[in-house]
Parts: sequence; C-alpha cells; structure tokens
Amino acid sequence: MNYALQKTLELLLIIGLGLLLQKKVAKEDLKGIKTLILSVALPATIFVALLKIELKGSLLIFPLMALVFNFIMAIATKYLLASSLSNNEGAKKRTLTMLLPSLAPGLSCFPFIIVYLGDEYLALAALADVGNKIFVLILLYMLGMHWYHARAVKDLVATTSSKLKGLFLSMLNEPINLVIIIAMVLLGFGLTLSSFPEFLENTIVKMSLIMTPLVLLFIGMAVRIKFREFGFIFSLLMRRAGITFLLSAIFVFLFPALAAPMILFIVVFPQSACSFWPFAHMSAVSTLEEKDEQKKPTFDINFAVNILACSMPFSTILIISIFSFSEFFVNPVVLVVTGIVMMAVTYIPYLISKLKRSNKSEEVVNYNTFFGINTNAHSSENQ
Repeated sequence: MNYALQKTLELLLIIGLGLLLQKKVAKEDLKGIKTLILSVALPATIFVALLKIELKGSLLIFPLMALVFNFIMAIATKYLLASSLSNNEGAKKRTLTMLLPSLAPGLSCFPFIIVYLGDEYLALAALADVGNKIFVLILLYMLGMHWYHARAVKDLVATTSSKLKGLFLSMLNEPINLVIIIAMVLLGFGLTLSSFPEFLENTIVKMSLIMTPLVLLFIGMAVRIKFREFGFIFSLLMRRAGITFLLSAIFVFLFPALAAPMILFIVVFPQSACSFWPFAHMSAVSTLEEKDEQKKPTFDINFAVNILACSMPFSTILIISIFSFSEFFVNPVVLVVTGIVMMAVTYIPYLISKLKRSNKSEEVVNYNTFFGINTNAHSSENQ
C-alpha cells in the first residue's frame, strides 16, 4: 500500500474513534484534553523537534514569511472574502477580518507535519508560528481595540498599552512559547536533546509521542458543525484555501529548486485552521461593549463560533488530502489550478444569481442567504 495512503488511513481511523466518543465526552472534558495538548504534548514535541535542528540565521525567514502571509490574507479578506457580505453586515465583515488571516497550526497542522515530513519540518513550523503569533496576539488585538474605540459609546479607563503589556505576559506564560524560547537559547549554547540526562531525555520524548493521537482524538470529539450558516462559511473557507494555494504556488515558482518536502511544508502550513486568539480578542471587546451599552456590536460572536467550528475539520481534511496526493501538490501548476478552481466554485452561485435575478428575485434572495453572496452594489462599510 502507498505510504501516504497508509498514514492517511491511520490518522482517519483515530479521528473516527474520536467521533464515536463524542457522546461520552462533555465540553469540560474537551477543555481538559485541549489543555493537556497545548501545555504538555505539543510543547514536548516542539522542544524535541527544535533541539534536533542546526541553528542558523537563515531560519528567521520562516517567522517572517508567516507574518507576510498574515498581512496578505488580511488584505485578501477585506477585498475578496468579506465582499460576499452585504454592506449592512459590518460586524460580520470585521469578524472575518479578525479570523480568516489567522492560523492555528498547533491543532490542525503540526500533527500531520510530524507524521508525513518529520521532526525537522515540525521545528520549522514552530518557528514560522512565532511570526503568526505576533500577528494574531498583538496586531489583531490592536486592530480589534481600534475598531472598538472608533465605535465606543464610553471611553475606557484602561489604556491600550496596559492591555498590550498583559497580552505580552500571557504570551510568555503560554507553554509553547516558553518552550521555543528555551530551545533557541539551548541551541545558541550548542546544546541538543542528547546533552540532557538520559532519564530527562526519555521523559520528554515519551511526552511528545502522545501528541499526534491525542490531537486526532480531540479533532474527532470536538467537531460540532451548526448547519444554519454552513453553506456560507464553507464557501468562505474554500475561497480562503484557494487564495492560499495561489500564494504557495507563487513562492514555489520563485524558488523552483526547493525539495519536495519543503514545497509540501509551504503548501500545508498556511492551510491551518483559523486561530482561537482573535475570538478571545473579540469576546473581550464584546464584554466591554456590554458595559458600554453599545447597541451595535463591533463583532458577531456567534458567527465567529461557527467559523471556528467549521475551520478545523475543513483544514484537517484539506491537509490530509494534500499529503495523500503529495506527488500532485508539489507541482506549482497544480497549485495554481487548484487555487483558481476553488475560488471559482465559490463565485458560481453569484453568477447564477445574477442571471436569475430579473425573473426569480425571491428565489435569489434565499439562494444568496445560503451561500453568502452579495448581489447589491458595494458601498462603504457601516461603522
């Protein structure tokens, strides 16, 4: 059996087991499992992977690339993704701008990178995630607070700088970030995992081994999609993935000498699910607005929850598919075609609605509600 297909079936089997356990696992139990993943298993895995690489200044390109990707996706969200919403849905547009450019590779991408590409590329993914976290934790928070202040009914007593300080401290308190810092310091002094006492090395390695099955079980147990907005959200995620394929193709065209594993890494990392951190920022803004008695909220929290619920299974299926057919996805032409097709599919309902609008106006309204298509002329977004 093909190696990639064999690995895919193994991973899907574990996810399927998680699905079977859904009714036996409460939401509080899921929070505990997620804490175990993010505080023990994933940090241990990243620590082991980082201490296996040779520290070079050229590695700084990975967090920089991730940060550039975040910015490009933020612009694309404004002009290509959020454009599907009508002009009176400003809260949803702002919600998309916060969520869609963000990445959560820890739960949706890292487990598959380590299975298909190995420790070396997991280490590179962890470094790239540093750039993503700068964007998600700091820059998106600043954007959210900017929108809040621009629309606030009352002035805040707390300053933005004090809140940014709190964010920075919370970033340092996150185990994954601490592990990356400690590993980079150790590498700077020329230390590796084998430099540790044998009992400590074995303990860290054993903790890292539980990461992949634990994450896959979590994905299976946690996925609960609300179908009311599924069509619209699915079209948004399809369009997001299409844009990402095109960006990956551009990079591969610019550097044709890249090895196949590196191309796959460049393709799958930005296909990660949307991050939870922007949702945390939006929830904080929502709490402030409740105190301010703000009539028109800055963000649509329920819409954000549905996006997050759909994003992880969508990214998981997409990333597994990429690795399963890796011989195709290392070809930049295939990436371009895939990206164009995925984007085109999301615009087909718009074209159909334009054709039918004249004689089936009521039917078109219902069709657009499902697919999130805006057939009205665009004007400035409501504040």
